[in-house]
Order: sequence, then C-alpha cells, then structure tokens
Amino acid sequence: MSISIEQLSPLYEAVQSGEVFPDSKFFTDCTPKSAPEAIVAAYEAECHAPGFDLKAFVTAHFDFPVDPDTGYQSDSRPLREHLDQLWNVLQRGPDNTQESTLIPLPGRYIVPGGRFREVYYWDSYFTMLGLKASGRVDLIEDMVDNFAWLIDEIGFIPNGNRTYYLGRSQPPFFALMVQVLASVKGESVLLHYRPQLEKEYAFWMEGENGLDESTPAHRRVVQMPDGSILNRYWDDCDTPRPEAYIEDVHVAQESGRDTATMYRHIRAAAESGWDFSSRWFADGMHMNTIETTDLIPVDLNCLLYFLEKTLLQIHRMMPDRTATDVIKEKARRRKNAIQAYCWDESVGFYKDYNHVRGAMSEQLTLAAVFPLFFNIAEPDQAAYVADRLEEKFLHSGGLATTLVRSGQQWDAPNGWAPLQWMAYQGLLNYEHNDLAETIRQCWCALGEKTYAETGKMMEKYNVMDNGLKAGGGEYPNQDGFGWTNGVYLAMQE
Repeated sequence: MSISIEQLSPLYEAVQSGEVFPDSKFFTDCTPKSAPEAIVAAYEAECHAPGFDLKAFVTAHFDFPVDPDTGYQSDSRPLREHLDQLWNVLQRGPDNTQESTLIPLPGRYIVPGGRFREVYYWDSYFTMLGLKASGRVDLIEDMVDNFAWLIDEIGFIPNGNRTYYLGRSQPPFFALMVQVLASVKGESVLLHYRPQLEKEYAFWMEGENGLDESTPAHRRVVQMPDGSILNRYWDDCDTPRPEAYIEDVHVAQESGRDTATMYRHIRAAAESGWDFSSRWFADGMHMNTIETTDLIPVDLNCLLYFLEKTLLQIHRMMPDRTATDVIKEKARRRKNAIQAYCWDESVGFYKDYNHVRGAMSEQLTLAAVFPLFFNIAEPDQAAYVADRLEEKFLHSGGLATTLVRSGQQWDAPNGWAPLQWMAYQGLLNYEHNDLAETIRQCWCALGEKTYAETGKMMEKYNVMDNGLKAGGGEYPNQDGFGWTNGVYLAMQE
C-alpha cells in the first residue's frame, strides 16, 4: 500500500527542514514501521520533551532505504560482461504492498542505481536500448507493461513510481519504448498498447479545446499566436518537492519571488528531466530566475510529434480509419509550429520558445538535436545543427549539454548518455556519419576510461576535462547507471 509523504506532516517537514540526512530524498524513501498516523501521534507527544533527538526518533520508527547496487563489485570484469551482469543487480519488482511512498508495480523493472531506488520514466527508454542489446526482451516487455499499468491506474506515467512524483510526468518516451518492443515482436505490439498511447496523449493535451486569446495556456498546453497548439512542462503542485524540500525552500526564499510560482517552475523543470539547467533560467545563470513554464521546449514537442505519428501508424492498421486524417493534421501542424517557433535561422540552431515574452530563448542546448532524431529538420537545417555541435559542443569526452557553466548538473562541462544517443542517431538520420562516429567514440572511450579507473559506470561525465568528475546539482554523481549502461551497449551494436 502506498502512502503520501504528507501523511507524515508535521514530522516530514521537521526532518527535511532540520536536514537530518545529507540527502533530502533519503527520508522520503524510508518505510514506516507502523501506521503513519501512529508515528505522527508519537512524534507530537514527544517532540517538545527536553533532549528530544529527531534522528533517533526517525531511526526507531522507520526502516532506512538501501541503494540498489550496494555491495556489488565489478571485480575487474570486462565492461560488456559487467553491464550484462548489472541488469540483475539493478532489477526490482514485482513489488510487495508494504506501506511506503513506493507505488508497487506488477512486473519487473530496472532502476538507475545509487539514490534512485525506483523506476524513472524517460531513463527507461535508454535502459531498454541496452536491454535489447543484452537480449533481455523479457525485461523490456515487463517494463512497458508496468508503464501501461501506470497509465491505466493513474492516468499518466509519473516521474517515477513514488507518490511524491504524482504531480508530474517526464519526457513522453512511452511511444518509443513501444516501438523498441515492436521492433522485436512485430507491429501488432502497437495495436496492443493503443489504449495507453491514446491515454498518454490525452494527458499531455488536456485542456487544448478550451484555449483562446484570453486563456492561451492551461497546464501542459499553450496556444501559439498563429493558433497552433504546442506543449510545455508543468507540475500540478506548487509546493516544495518532498524529495528536495529544503533546497526548494531556500531557492524560493532567496529569489524574493512568489513562492508558489517558484515551486511550480522548479517542479516543471523536474518534469523535463533536465533538473537543473541554465536552459530554464531567465538570466541564463541563476536558479532564482527559473521560468520553466514560460518556455515551449523543442524536445518535448518533438516527442509529442512522434507520439502523434505513432498513433497515426496505429490507426492506419485498423479497419476503421476515420481518425487518421485528424491525427495526421495534428502532427502536420505540430511539425510546422516547431519549425516556425523553435528554429533560429540567424544562428542555425533549434531553441526553446518563450511564449510569455513572445521570443526565442537565447540558450543553445543539446535539445536542438531532437528535430534531427525525429526527422523534423530539413537537410540544410540538420547541416547547420551539425556544424554548431562540432564547433561549440563537441569535446574530448563527447557533447556538453549546454555552453554555460552555471554549476547546475545539466550544464557544461557535463555530458549525459541520453543526449549523446539522441545526437548520435539524429546525425546518422541525415548522413552526418563522421561526426556521429566521433561523438560515439569520444563518449564510449570516456565511459571505458572511467570504468577502468573505478569499476563503475556513472550517471553523468565531465566531457570537457576527462581528468575531473562531473558535478553540480543537488546530489553527488551516482554510479550504476541504467541509461549510461543502455546507451553504451546500444552504441556497440
């Protein structure tokens, strides 16, 4: 049975505000030893007593979480052998019903590793690429079924299978996951998951028919000046994230801005998966200027274009094809809108669009490769993007995420496996094969070098100085690591 962390209020706020544990996520993942209301009652009866020890109280009333890969050693195995073995170490589920913030899933799944003890939505697509390379189609099918179950039970795929993630989703990669499974088991797989693909699309597009000039934005949908509909990241909550409670409180207080607005922008950035990056900052440097919900992200809209194209493919397979023209038109309009609002001709690069200011973002980021991955770009546009990547983003360890050193983890000098993959495949789509191969070699060599030195694969890497570890963000670099393993294996195919 899942519980909400808010059921432990005011104990929850006291633990997080008191920074009892170095990592704010730690307490939210603890398992109560008794009913939450009984623990809260005991806390309220004891907390004002002289010498009350909050950490001792938590230790007495909760079981602490264990990192998924604790105790595992690579033992100098060859890297491929290590990664094939690591799937078993990172495997979880089916879940039991013990009371905690975990949302129990009916099938097996792969967690990223380190502090990430649950499945994560967009991570899982890149994990599946590696599972396919390892011949673990059984696990891919279990994970796709889990996500379909979440859509049916909750109405969408949350950030991860924790109750504190229920205000938001993550980049919508479910259609790509289904396509991975279909590439092995046949096109009938698409028909099988049609109901869940349609429900996910309805989640992202909720409210589109109520938009007009007086109400141009609602949740995740935004009406553009030409009447087309594009999407943004959002979170239905405007409070501090439970898993980063004190960090969010500090940022909101230091900003001097309306706290509810700040929390919404912070949570929306968490839905993007790029938490956090100068990409979301009005001044391009500081977290207290975050403005995520003001932006139309190019990558999000490319993903939704692919979802529309997948739905079109499915409806063309059905006896009743009456919906095909509607879906085809939606995809056409989105593609045109991406080109109209996110292509910067003066720079030769795709950017996010600020729908509040009515202008493109100034930030150059690796989100620009998504139109290449999904074949939205024209050949000349792809050539410009390739030039910019080689000129500005490419380093000895692969592609930097942005050109800004803000101290945030989704900025320079860090590189991330999912973005290397999207860039690599996007460039291959347009026959920029030499650059794609250079990126692949640089990225894989850095992973191999780090593994040889540490026996581990990391969540992210410093691609600009291979002698330094990646850093920045709210927590230390994690090892494991699901999507890094997946992309490395896929790049060896």
